[in-house]
Amino acid sequence: MGSLDGRVALVTGASRGIGEYMAVHFAKAGAKVAIAARTTEVTDKRLPGTIYSVAETINKGGGEAIGVQMNMRDNESITAGVEETVEKLGGVDIVVNNAAILVPGSLETVQDRHIDLIWQIDLRGPLILMKRALPHVKSAGGGDFINISSRAGVFPGPGPYEETPSRRDGSFYGMIKSGLERFSQGLAKELQADNIKVNVLSPQGRIKTPGNIWAENDPENPSLEFEAADEMGKAGVWICEQPATYTGHILFDQDVCSEQNL
Repeated sequence: MGSLDGRVALVTGASRGIGEYMAVHFAKAGAKVAIAARTTEVTDKRLPGTIYSVAETINKGGGEAIGVQMNMRDNESITAGVEETVEKLGGVDIVVNNAAILVPGSLETVQDRHIDLIWQIDLRGPLILMKRALPHVKSAGGGDFINISSRAGVFPGPGPYEETPSRRDGSFYGMIKSGLERFSQGLAKELQADNIKVNVLSPQGRIKTPGNIWAENDPENPSLEFEAADEMGKAGVWICEQPATYTGHILFDQDVCSEQNL
């Protein structure tokens, strides 16, 4: 018996990287998993993996998973993905908002369309997905929303500052992630009476997943030496195992694994 037997998880951005590892760990713990992402075929050698290849790996390993095409910019696509998950897997009571993009540049150089893009994919999309999934999680008697954040969401504090931020420290990504964290705690208060936990989980450091190293990877002869995200998977399962009172936490994967001996 797995600790998540009888539960259904929908994980976004799960065709590779952190989302894939979290989906695999949920399946190993007994949950049925919807692998949600846009990727149905590989079009960039730097980004291997599709919703179907991840689902196939889980199914071959004795778990149960389906691929669900979902575009986090498109409300109709999000709605259809939730409905497909419920129809094929019998419900949904765990939602992991992992899909996200990082846009380059400073306020002077950033393109207007990229400001729209990061807000739509990294913040509006997760809010819409939780809104669409909420009736199903309520009807299950409770469940989990896990929103994936980043150290970029930690406020840098007052200056003066010793160094100019790198591309990865971009204030756009940090702004969105801190907004997601703030909303998560507000939602945790809102949903605690419904036995629905809302928690935030971040990688402690940089995990060199396909998406993470995409910009620096050679398009013609890419490195496929990616880092595993097992600690994110283990921490995600642990969060879902906790009682309904364990809500509103801002967590880091290595801390959880170390403190809980995972």
